[in-house]
Amino acid sequence: MQQVLTDTPELSQAGALDRALRTASPGEVIAAALKTVGREHLALVSSFGTESAALLKVMADVDPAIPVIFLDTGWLFEETLAYRDTLIAALGLRDVRSIKPLEETLSREDPDKELWFNDPDACCRIRKVEPLARALKPFSAWINGRKRFQGGVRADIPVVEQDGARLKFNPFANVSREEIEAIYKLAELPPHPLVASGYLSVGCMPCTTRTSPDEDARAGRWRGRAKTECGIHTTKTS
Repeated sequence: MQQVLTDTPELSQAGALDRALRTASPGEVIAAALKTVGREHLALVSSFGTESAALLKVMADVDPAIPVIFLDTGWLFEETLAYRDTLIAALGLRDVRSIKPLEETLSREDPDKELWFNDPDACCRIRKVEPLARALKPFSAWINGRKRFQGGVRADIPVVEQDGARLKFNPFANVSREEIEAIYKLAELPPHPLVASGYLSVGCMPCTTRTSPDEDARAGRWRGRAKTECGIHTTKTS
């Protein structure tokens, strides 16, 4: 006998929103997220990386007071920290929360600061995945900047998906690289300081290298390893 699967109310909501927003603009997706859960229950997670300004600009045009979560891992480039401050001022972002890993966790699991080399998955877990889960506790939905053109596990992401107990909005899912460049140009957004040095995707300093023009933009992340994601998009946050 064929088994009949039924969606939970949460999955039904995510599916209905995804169908409704499948061809919506990024701004329309963010506005829909805001309307669905309200500002006090919505957060945008940003790395303040090489393409982050475009999403932050679209969000600021909708509501610059939406909380923005920034994971300060302790291994970030100084240029990224400076870029965060530059964009906060340029876009008028009103609620950027820099979240750090717990010192007791670092002392216990990475006392020699070599975990990034010996076990990068564990390093990402204590410096990104766990801090994000902690930061998202007050929220019932979150926004991120993944795009399908980035490939890998991102190639088929929906516009809205269920992330454990939370809704996860991907307003740039359908956006092309050219459209992102157009947002930068139209709004005169400053580029990440490391782009000019050949860093097309910037994460933590020990695990980020320059990328040649014929490579995928994320080729410089965890170079030489099978790892392609830090874990915050492959592990449920709730």
